[in-house]
Amino acid sequence: MHVIHNSQLDLREIVFIIQSQSNYFHVRQAERRRADLLKQAHSLTEKPPLVLLLHSLSDNEGDWSILPLLPYLSYSFGKNSSWIVFLEEETNVKMTKLVQVLAKFDKNKEWFLGKPLHDKESTIIHHYAFAENPSVFKYPDFAAAWALSIPSSCSVLRDEPLKSDFTIDLKHEVALYIWDNGKGPHLTAVPELCTEPEDSPQAQHCATSLSSEPPLCGEPVNKEDIFVAVKTCRKFHSERVPVIKKTWEKDALFLEYYSDHADPSIPTINLGVPNTERGHCGKTFAILQRFLSSTVPNTKWLLVVDDDTLISLPRLQVLLSCYDPSEPVCLGERYGYGLSQGGYSYITGGGGMVFSREAVVQLLNSGCKCYSNDAPDDMVLGMCLNALGLPVTHSPLFHQARPEDYARDFLAHQVPISFHKHWNIDPVAVFNKWLKDDFRKKRNKKTWA
Repeated sequence: MHVIHNSQLDLREIVFIIQSQSNYFHVRQAERRRADLLKQAHSLTEKPPLVLLLHSLSDNEGDWSILPLLPYLSYSFGKNSSWIVFLEEETNVKMTKLVQVLAKFDKNKEWFLGKPLHDKESTIIHHYAFAENPSVFKYPDFAAAWALSIPSSCSVLRDEPLKSDFTIDLKHEVALYIWDNGKGPHLTAVPELCTEPEDSPQAQHCATSLSSEPPLCGEPVNKEDIFVAVKTCRKFHSERVPVIKKTWEKDALFLEYYSDHADPSIPTINLGVPNTERGHCGKTFAILQRFLSSTVPNTKWLLVVDDDTLISLPRLQVLLSCYDPSEPVCLGERYGYGLSQGGYSYITGGGGMVFSREAVVQLLNSGCKCYSNDAPDDMVLGMCLNALGLPVTHSPLFHQARPEDYARDFLAHQVPISFHKHWNIDPVAVFNKWLKDDFRKKRNKKTWA
């Protein structure tokens, strides 16, 4: 239990960092959030706090993973600040309430505050951490905002490399790093950090909440604007392809199945690339080239999925209304490799990779190619994008794993777009539960992003 401290807290002692992205739509959203925070602050004091946009703090593309930035944050704000508060672009903040909440904690001690999530079962996305008792470890739901006291931000600076080269679920990995095998602070639950809709009765006590209606971006993109490429192989023609046909295939106007074997009953197309047990880089690059050819319809967007990806195309059509296809957009669930050593970000393939036509043109014109047919396609594409200076745009609505691999409270405030893998589940039942609905009914016929 923490001791209620109730010291006075000056707004200037708080540094707000919005976990922003460099894509135009996300910059606009983050700037709106920043303006709202500063407007509230100006009504309370003449000297407002710092509100920073994460993507603009340095030229290091991997700074979205936060850990490489900690030395800079500690050096820049360690002397004159007491708290660093991180929030997402859709996190609403009641400034007065948040200051009251932070004032309860002794700012001279190490604190790591947030809304706790936990795993019900050990999961691949967390490297099966705490396998004997997964629920024992708590990590923050970033959407509710989370905070580090300055002593905590200083104490987590250390020289040893991260335990994994991969950044998969950032919120879990940040919590593990801060906890430091029990040497650092564990996450302290703060009930006022919430993910309730802002106008709900449950949000009355909250310092943070989520917008009841996510941003309007206009009409959903048309079906004829999206070309869908499904990667499959002969051994899964009878096992996985029927699931797609029973679930989401009907929502695609233009869809092709690419395989190592041409089967006219599906039909599948053999691109002349032999099947590989892993990687599929050769097949994916052949898909990119085919997308730009006159063989297939000329569309604005390319969606590449695996044959065990479950996806809601109507929800994707709504999301894509927020992006400009004339820009090089690469969208999906973002992972990272070697980010603390200047590595690169990539869209993990299983949840679905979305590319604007312009992104595909720039990728192929760059001369980027696979070093082998079985190289990991999503990671090779990430390296190519990094070399081109093109950002990967993250959406938490795409999922590389199954619903049971994510914390229940995390999924509770989402309208997900995709999940991946059929392992130990009934994929049709999962699709019907999580992805099959008319999203407009859920959102009062308003579009969302």
